[in-house]
Amino acid sequence: MTHLNLTSSSVAGNFLSEISHLSKLVSLDLSWNFGMRIETPSLKRLVQNLTHLTELVLDYVDMSSVPPNSFMNLSSSLTSLRLSDCGLKGRFPDNIFHLPNLQLLDVSSNYNLTGSLPTYNWSTPFKYLDFSKTEFPINLPNLISNLKSLKELYLSNCNFIGSSYPTFLSNLTQITSLDLSYNNFGGQCPWSLLNNAGLTYLDLSHNNFIGQLPNLSTNWTQVSSSNSSSNSRSVSQIPSNLVQLWLSDNLLNGTIPSWLYDIPSLQYLFLDHNQFTGHIGDFQHNSLVFLVLNNNNLHGPLPVSISKLVSLYALRVSFNNLSGNVESKIFSKLKSLQILGMSNNPLLSLSSFTFATNILPKIYSLELSSSNITEIPHFLRTAEIIGSLDLSKNQIKGNIPKWFFEVGKDSLYNLDLSYNFLTSVGQLPWKNLRYLNFRSNLLQGPLPVPPLGISFFSVSRNNITGQISSLICNLSSIEYLDLSYNHLSNMIPPCFGNFNDNLIDLDLQNNNLSGTLPTKFAKGCHLRSLILNGNQFEGSLPQSLARCRNLEVLDFGNNKINSTFPHWLETLPELRVLILRSNNFHGALGNPKTKFPFPNLRIIDLSHNEFNGLLPTNFFKYLKAMMNASADKGELKYMGDKYYQDSVVVAMKGFFIELVKIQSLFTTIDFSNNNFKGEIPKAIGELQSLKGLNFSHNNLTGRMPPSLRKLTNLEWLDLSSNKLIGEIPIQLVDLTSLAVLNLSKNYLFGQIPQGKQFNTFTNDSYNGNLGLCGFPMTKACGNDEGQQLLPSSTTHEDDFKFENGFHWKVVLLGYSCGFIFGLGLGYLVFSSGKPKWLVNIVYGGRHNKGCDASVPLDDSNGYTNHSIPNHTLRVPPEMALCWLVALSISLTGRRESIHSYFRALADIPQPDDKNV
Repeated sequence: MTHLNLTSSSVAGNFLSEISHLSKLVSLDLSWNFGMRIETPSLKRLVQNLTHLTELVLDYVDMSSVPPNSFMNLSSSLTSLRLSDCGLKGRFPDNIFHLPNLQLLDVSSNYNLTGSLPTYNWSTPFKYLDFSKTEFPINLPNLISNLKSLKELYLSNCNFIGSSYPTFLSNLTQITSLDLSYNNFGGQCPWSLLNNAGLTYLDLSHNNFIGQLPNLSTNWTQVSSSNSSSNSRSVSQIPSNLVQLWLSDNLLNGTIPSWLYDIPSLQYLFLDHNQFTGHIGDFQHNSLVFLVLNNNNLHGPLPVSISKLVSLYALRVSFNNLSGNVESKIFSKLKSLQILGMSNNPLLSLSSFTFATNILPKIYSLELSSSNITEIPHFLRTAEIIGSLDLSKNQIKGNIPKWFFEVGKDSLYNLDLSYNFLTSVGQLPWKNLRYLNFRSNLLQGPLPVPPLGISFFSVSRNNITGQISSLICNLSSIEYLDLSYNHLSNMIPPCFGNFNDNLIDLDLQNNNLSGTLPTKFAKGCHLRSLILNGNQFEGSLPQSLARCRNLEVLDFGNNKINSTFPHWLETLPELRVLILRSNNFHGALGNPKTKFPFPNLRIIDLSHNEFNGLLPTNFFKYLKAMMNASADKGELKYMGDKYYQDSVVVAMKGFFIELVKIQSLFTTIDFSNNNFKGEIPKAIGELQSLKGLNFSHNNLTGRMPPSLRKLTNLEWLDLSSNKLIGEIPIQLVDLTSLAVLNLSKNYLFGQIPQGKQFNTFTNDSYNGNLGLCGFPMTKACGNDEGQQLLPSSTTHEDDFKFENGFHWKVVLLGYSCGFIFGLGLGYLVFSSGKPKWLVNIVYGGRHNKGCDASVPLDDSNGYTNHSIPNHTLRVPPEMALCWLVALSISLTGRRESIHSYFRALADIPQPDDKNV
């Protein structure tokens, strides 16, 4: 036997060792047998015995356990070696590149395979090379200069080194197929490649090429170009043999030149995701099979010449600015068209098209989102097979017509009718549906139960009532379940905790669900997002959620959960969002219970609960994901995937905002409306990625830590309604991103810092701080109140000196002695009632001397009565406050205590008696 071809034969298991004994084999093809596995001993025997091999094809055969050096002794007669997607890893043997007759080498899609390409003297006459999706270091100029006879070169998603700009490609004079996709190349496209008369395939997609397509002609005349001199001398005539042109996902602009409509051999034209403008031209030939122009800035009508493309399989023009009426006659001859996308062309009228019948009998995928259509297209009645249908964001109203339930009954796997005005769907007949989206309609009645094989199911934002049927738990393949924003009530089925191993996202927010949460979550839990906000759930959080190691979003806000802080959540390595807002959580946070708690947490909202105690420094010290501000400069990404983006409500800049999509870099802390006390930890300053910080409506005391100046990304800061004292740190002026500041209702004093963002804040930011002065307050700063903050180099002790030169220690000693003496003397006076003149001063006198002021003895003032011999002692609040002042001074010795308490004294309502 000389030739053995078992490609796509469904051969599974270990390699058939008997093949190694076929010593006269010249060609062996075992490709596309996904279940076949070759071990190292079997491969070595094959290489050693088959010495006459010229062709060896092992694509998609599992060789993940085979070291690449097992191929070192391949036959010198070998001309073709294909090893695509075999799981090879490690270093590929160098001697393969020196086999004297090897012309074709394909090692693509072996993602961890590397090696060294020869730098000179390539002795092998290579005509075909494919290193796509490998780790081979590719020096493009060197490779091209040594392999001028190459006809096919595939370098998609490669590891380029050195000077690899594609201008060197002009030396590939024999090239017929070239793939440089997914390589992040920039600059001008190497249009000189189009000069190669034999070029049939060119893929430059998914790069950053700029500029315009060249203007070619059938004559050898030069083409002027202001963008590149190389273009003007090297591009001149139409590549008449071109079959495939892929330029997707670049930055190309300008109009599509006329020569692209006049290539008789062109079958695949991909220009999508660029910035092309102008009209779509008229096609001169009927060879096109794929025409993909979506996501550009094209305008004008859909050309009638498309009707000539009788071989057309796919047409995509979505996300452009096309206009005019689409006549059904354009599609009357397109009997082979299976993929049609015309979504998001707001000026395109499809009314006559959607009401037509007996067109597009082979249609398999139809995309008409945001097309202003009012009915489901009538031609779907005669569609032989339909797999995917997107009619979202239209004006379809009322009930789904009964005839539609017969469309694609056995073939439909994707149905999107979201953002319409449907009121009823009835029983769903499509047994093979995998994706079903009814989001944002007017659906009423009970929750529809989708087919058992469904993977994505959303009826969010409708008017569905009743309870969640336990039949939902039979959806063994469900990955995304979104029933949010409806009127569902009663308890959720207990089976939700042990749903299945596939469930990734569960969203039940904003319903009327009640009862307790499922207590048992499966060990194989794959939940990534669990959102139950806005219901009536009671009890505590199930600790078995700690089994869901993939959890990123956990939102239990606005329920009635009564528990202490769930420290066991600290162990979840991927948790990014934790929202426990507006429940009955209580107790102190305390220090973390694990060594590295919440390593990826970026959003935490504990507001509107009953937490108390100190803000634990160690809690903030380990929030690593909020610390690295430089990491936040990367690519903008959102949490979720292409099927589902998480949606949560957060407090931003004083408003509740729904994040329809959560930026992966968004960070905020909200501990407002609790009973936290003590000082703000300095460790907060290390969270340099923070966008928002809200500690308002607590009992926090002490000064604002100057370390807040490190929060250079902070956009809103709310510390209002606390008991903070001291001056506003002048360093906060450097927070140039700060858009909203609220420090109202504290005991702050001194001059408000000036400059930068602080010049934009209004009185509302500072109301209730009677000691603050300066812009924007109407109160000007005096000599004392207008002082600037002491320099940062000033010692802590100096901060406690009085202006008259007395040291705080002396003051403390004096106040302490005076306070103790006064307290003792007061006890003797009031217990004995002597001397009477002093008692009369306190009880009966009408003096108004600061802290010695007295008030009438009647009970009308609401003061507390205390019984003493022969007298009724009435202690006015002014007196009590004076004692409190003395006590504060004796304990702290801070002069700001005097300012703060006397300000508070000034605010106490006076008795009605005008003589007091």
